[in-house]
Amino acid sequence: MSDVGRHRSNNEDCFGYDLNARLFVVCDGMGGMAGGALASSLAVERVLDTYGALIPSPMQPEDRLHAAIAAANDIVWSTADETPTLKGMGTTLVAACIEDRRIVIGNVGDSRGYFLRAGCCMQITEDHSLRAEEIRRQRDTGEPANLALAPEFITRAIGAGPEVRPDYFAAELQTGDSILLATDGLTRYVDEQQIRHAIESSDAAQEVCNGLIGIAHTAGAADNVTCLLIRIH
Repeated sequence: MSDVGRHRSNNEDCFGYDLNARLFVVCDGMGGMAGGALASSLAVERVLDTYGALIPSPMQPEDRLHAAIAAANDIVWSTADETPTLKGMGTTLVAACIEDRRIVIGNVGDSRGYFLRAGCCMQITEDHSLRAEEIRRQRDTGEPANLALAPEFITRAIGAGPEVRPDYFAAELQTGDSILLATDGLTRYVDEQQIRHAIESSDAAQEVCNGLIGIAHTAGAADNVTCLLIRIH
C-alpha cells in the first residue's frame, strides 16, 4: 500500500509485484514533483518486466534480480540524461524474489526489508545513507559517530550513475515467516517492535499495512509512506 502522507501533495513512491514470478518491489523516488514519481514508476516497471522475462532462463534468482535492478538503473539514468528537466532524478529500491522456499532481497538506498519469524522482527537490509554509514564506521572502529548527519541523505540510488551497486541478502524460508518492504516514510516513524505487533495482530496483509501507515500518520508522516507485506504459507 502507498499513501501520500500528511505534508506532500504528490506521491513519489511506487510499488509493484508479480505473484506468478514471486517478485515484489518498493521504490521511493526523488528529483522534484515530476522526476521522483517517474523514476520510481520506471524502476518498478523495469524490474518486474526484466525479471519476468528471465524466468525461463537457467539463471539463479540472485542473478535475475541483479539483472533486473541493473536494467532499472539503465532506464532511469538514460531517461534523466536525455531530458534536461529530469536531471538528478533517481529512486531508492528494495526488491524481494522467492524461489523454492528461499528469498533473495536486493536494495539500493534507504528503503528497507524486515524479516519476522517466531516473534522476532529484524531489519535485514542496510541503509545506504550518510548516517547509516557513520554508524557502521563507529561499529567497526569504535570511534564516536556523528549522528547529526541527515538520515535522509542517501549514498546510493537507482539512476545516480551509469552503474549501480545493490546489496543482497538471502534466507531460507519457513511457514509463518513474514517479510515487510517499506520506504523511509514508514521506517522513520515505525520501529521493529511496532512492525512485529502489527504483523502478529492480523492475518490480512492489507489490514497490517493500513495499521502501519496509520502509525506513521499519527507520528507526522512528513513523507510519502509505502509498505508491502509478504506472508509465507
